[in-house]
Amino acid sequence: MPTIGVKRRLLFEALGRSYTEEEFQEVCFQFGLELDEVTTEKEMISKEQGEDRSLGASEEIIYKIDVPANRYDLLCLEGLVRGLLVFSGKLAIPTYSSIKPNAGGVERLFIKPNTARVRPFCVAAILRNIRFNSDNYNSLIDLQEKLHMNLCRKRSLVAIGIHDLDTVKGPFYYDAKLPKDIKFCPLNKTQEYTAEQLMVLYANDAHLKTYLPIIRDEELYPVITDSNGVVMSLPPVINGNHSRLTLETKNIFIECTATDKQKATIVLDTIVCMFSHYCANKYVAEKVEIIGADSTSHYYPALKYRQSVIKVDEINKLIGIKESVSTLADSLTRMCLKAEIKESGSVKVDIPPTRHDVIHACDIVEDVAIAFGYNNIPKTLPPTCTIAQQFPLNKLCDKLREAVAQANFTEAMTFSLCSRDDISEKLGNNLDDQPAVHVSNPKTQEFQVVRTTLIPGLLKTIQVNKNLSLPMKLFEISDVVHTDSTTDVHYAFCRCGGEKSSSAHCSLLRQNSGF
Repeated sequence: MPTIGVKRRLLFEALGRSYTEEEFQEVCFQFGLELDEVTTEKEMISKEQGEDRSLGASEEIIYKIDVPANRYDLLCLEGLVRGLLVFSGKLAIPTYSSIKPNAGGVERLFIKPNTARVRPFCVAAILRNIRFNSDNYNSLIDLQEKLHMNLCRKRSLVAIGIHDLDTVKGPFYYDAKLPKDIKFCPLNKTQEYTAEQLMVLYANDAHLKTYLPIIRDEELYPVITDSNGVVMSLPPVINGNHSRLTLETKNIFIECTATDKQKATIVLDTIVCMFSHYCANKYVAEKVEIIGADSTSHYYPALKYRQSVIKVDEINKLIGIKESVSTLADSLTRMCLKAEIKESGSVKVDIPPTRHDVIHACDIVEDVAIAFGYNNIPKTLPPTCTIAQQFPLNKLCDKLREAVAQANFTEAMTFSLCSRDDISEKLGNNLDDQPAVHVSNPKTQEFQVVRTTLIPGLLKTIQVNKNLSLPMKLFEISDVVHTDSTTDVHYAFCRCGGEKSSSAHCSLLRQNSGF
């Protein structure tokens, strides 16, 4: 679960009252969150960077709160406070919208065909007349980083760029160019570098070196420029210093480049919904026209509302309660899901653009259960009586283990993953002939495939125990996995005869004079 750190002072100011630690812990629990730790800025810096770096840090109290991984709207102070205020009935559910400007025309961003070779998608939005101070400025940057680490998968799926719109001039262009042809002054630098030089410059940077491999080996690098050719961003690495945000920024341009368009839309909606709160026209964003490489035109942010209808009887049955339709509708409204009672004994739910985590009726039922209170759900005995018993295969395996162990064999328990060589060359087999399930991104050479036989594991066990006295008698009864094109997941557990079933594989080795 992601953990966000919020200053207690700002949190209580935004909530309109103060809480004791126990009271706020109870508030979090009721809302489905957890107050993980109470600390200070100095303690946090001391733990993360060492005692020397914490000198001069403030003693301001920080609340570290665990939030569900799919609740992207709660990854910043603004979203957390908004959710808690709506939950407590102190704030009406905001209505988010995006508009086209009446005068001056819509800003445009053109996507060039070359971007399809690296990061093909881009979406954008504008927030006008925003009021920044040091606290909400830092909150925006923190949300950007939280999204990068969470939904954006360390910028591999989506990279976010936020710019001072007044320092650049539209229309904007998203292109992919040779690294030597991209030259600009990166964020917080005073000297210009080419993209090639930036790969060297940031190779040892503790923060940015993680993102360099995403594009470093590509022939072309993605880049966003304005109509004057000013480089605004080299996604997913760094923004340009020319369009950097400051506390004096009034209009911001948000762009998200991506390999996954849906993820980019969610990220853009989240940032816009959270920080349009500080605009002169609250909860309103300005559309940007995105013109694709195929000349198709789309407007972002979409900020779409979705509707879902769910029956009251279904909600009560799944949770195990017997509540009226008005009570259930109220519970949903407290969770920022505006509910309207229908005559047919059902509830129509408006799902806002902040709640991309709601993708099924069961997600709506879960929110009802949270708002109703898990501790308030009546405890009942299950309506059916079942008697547990062991699977026949597991029962057989246990009997085999006992019998083999009584024959003076020692049981070994080896890894389910092994190297490709373990099941091919080391056993005199051709790898292409092995029905092995391969790991797509193995972390080490020792764990590249799922074992198709238990022999390699037992041989390795003997290898590392050659100092033991002979005879060495080992056995293992466990699962192996073979590919199977007839199943949905294309693999099946196998047993000794190679017959496809959810069963076990048995191997025995006896070493009398060494292998």
